Amino acid sequence: MTPRDAADDNGSRWSDLDRPPLNAAALRRGLVREGGLWTGLEVTRRTGSTNNDLVARAVAGEAAEGAVLVAEEQTAARGRLDRRWTAPPRSGLFFSVLLRPAQVPVSRWGWLPLLTGVAVATGLSRAAGVDTALKWPNDLLVTVGGEERKAGGILAERAGEDGVVIGVGINVTLRAEELPVPQAGSLALAGAVGTDRDPLLRAVLRALEDWYGRWRTAGGDPAACGLQETYAAGCATLGRSVRAILPGEREIVGEAVAVDGDGRLVIATQEGVQEPVGAGDIVHLRPA
Repeated sequence: MTPRDAADDNGSRWSDLDRPPLNAAALRRGLVREGGLWTGLEVTRRTGSTNNDLVARAVAGEAAEGAVLVAEEQTAARGRLDRRWTAPPRSGLFFSVLLRPAQVPVSRWGWLPLLTGVAVATGLSRAAGVDTALKWPNDLLVTVGGEERKAGGILAERAGEDGVVIGVGINVTLRAEELPVPQAGSLALAGAVGTDRDPLLRAVLRALEDWYGRWRTAGGDPAACGLQETYAAGCATLGRSVRAILPGEREIVGEAVAVDGDGRLVIATQEGVQEPVGAGDIVHLRPA
């Protein structure tokens, strides 16, 4: 991967003083080190999807584990269930990372998006000073005006036989008039004490390196490395009444009572049955 600064494509680095560009060289100096997870970091001004780009590079053998691809703007970003993710240029953090967890059984790779959620929440708490919560399986929630809003999302995709690309999108300075839907939010709207994206990205990637290292050392065992307990502690879905909309238009309504060892959400129905849900759309029915 050939490092490039976003300014290479955009003329002056300071064309928008309200939303300055990321400093790719400084980010590389702070994150890419011998023996560390992050092996390369590129910032590009504009692309369709960092996930698509990094998956293609991984499959072609052009990216090593620890490659990080960041975009100042994405024109075809996707969330879960192929939902579109839109945001103005430089208003957030939009990046993907390549992981190759060879030491971990594939059956435990489903924890990677949840692990990333814990890392994102940890990093943002430290660097932005804003309270965040996780909505199962991969949404980042903030509180804006007393209401729960989505400020970020995570998408994990296989990249060949041995790789996983994880994409993260976080609304940082999105203003109220720029929100794509009323349910969206941003760190700025949630009262973050800092919205400088450079330290935010460094904090998130350092937290991700830490949690990924623990999980990998434990062979992917979420209980042994503390991931399962930490995720449950920060999960806003647990203890609430939810509706799970499953593939095939099937629905389950009940109380979310646990996240099991496979990362599935366990829902206790009114019939007294506990059903684990591994994939689906979750709607919170009762306020926290």
